[in-house]
Amino acid sequence: MLKNLQAEIQALGKYVVQQSRSNLTKQKHNVSKDLYNSIKYEETETQNGYSIKWIMENYGNFLDQGVHGTKSSYVTAKNSPFKYKESSSLMGLEYHTGIFAKWAQKKNIRLRDEKGKFKKGNYKSIGFVIARSIKEKGIRPSFFFTKAFDNALKRFPPLLIEAMTQDIIDLIKNNNEQN
Repeated sequence: MLKNLQAEIQALGKYVVQQSRSNLTKQKHNVSKDLYNSIKYEETETQNGYSIKWIMENYGNFLDQGVHGTKSSYVTAKNSPFKYKESSSLMGLEYHTGIFAKWAQKKNIRLRDEKGKFKKGNYKSIGFVIARSIKEKGIRPSFFFTKAFDNALKRFPPLLIEAMTQDIIDLIKNNNEQN
């Protein structure tokens, strides 16, 4: 029924996805492409029009908004809804150790021995050090999604209003032609 509005909502969804992905790549947060590939939008027709929501891997929210650490935090992460608690279990740290070990391996981050030579393997140790550091210091927000969404809010409202207006005109024309 509201085909012009639907087309603009789809354009809005695609714009935010494309800009978010571009921001991830520019900020060098696109190591495994898992987050990049997970960013999508869903648009649904509701009783009152259309609804749109964006979907991504859960950790995308932490990367976008940042995380407040237990000992210190990045100033920009203070407004984040996410924070580590001092009492966070070691089990959580062990879980993240594996994730960061895989990340370190993909980035080819290695430890050096006393002589300055790279050690082989040992990614689990690197993963633990990174996980502990993030728990203490937090994560600096990247706003890769927030910036894309904010830019879309500046750009799309006039286009959405124009599309809705055209749909209303089309509905009136179709109604008059039927009578």
